[in-house]
Amino acid sequence: MNTVTLGPEGTYSHRAASVTAADEIEFRQSVTTIVDAVAAGDHDRGVIPIENSIEGSVTESLDALADYDVAVVREIVTPIRHALLAQSEGFDTIASHSQALAQCRTYLERNYPDVTLEAVASTAKGVELARDDHSIAGIGHPANADGDLAVLAEDIQDQDSNATRFFAIAPAAERSKGGGKTSLVVYPNANYPGLLLELLEPFADRDINLSRVESRPSGRRLGDYVFHVDIEAGLYESRTKEAIEDIEDIAENGWVRRLGSYDIEHVVE
Repeated sequence: MNTVTLGPEGTYSHRAASVTAADEIEFRQSVTTIVDAVAAGDHDRGVIPIENSIEGSVTESLDALADYDVAVVREIVTPIRHALLAQSEGFDTIASHSQALAQCRTYLERNYPDVTLEAVASTAKGVELARDDHSIAGIGHPANADGDLAVLAEDIQDQDSNATRFFAIAPAAERSKGGGKTSLVVYPNANYPGLLLELLEPFADRDINLSRVESRPSGRRLGDYVFHVDIEAGLYESRTKEAIEDIEDIAENGWVRRLGSYDIEHVVE
């Protein structure tokens, strides 16, 4: 099995991808290219970040799941332990992924108010820059330090409970009905008072818990939205089937995509 995820080697995505039993892990620089590669059948699995407990959803991932027909086959939750890595204290720039910088905002403002913050493609890219340049520090997992870098501070994230959800995705043909959670993408192609309530009521009426509901612009016109819904029930359940049938009636001018049912795996360091 070959898996593709965000690179370079050493990203949190790479850590999450390591649990997919992949014979080979390849790297891309954007979520969209990962989802595209899996949808085209070029890779067996892709691992993409979906949501961080501090900074919220990863919008590129949501948009890609709406644009491509793929299956979600597993949710992987990994704790995020950020460390400040540098050759020495003599740096004037801290480079990391924008979400990592945001997740460490309090620490950085308190300890390095005059240092330049530079957003780069990934945490691993920031560490790579720090390894090549003594004037740059990176933020990443402490395991990314080696002989060239020192761990100047550990657990610098604003919240100890910091964690990120990743989706393991597969070609659409591998979509499963079995699992404790299900993800849907709903495009009602409509906008009127009470629409969102109508979309949620079929779940409430059947005692199905909604663990996440989020809207994203459809891109077709201003005020037109796609809804991402995670529920705590499997597609194999009759109550789930009935709820989705009701939603398809409401979204008769649009569409409902079943991304699949799956279970959760926690990656412990």
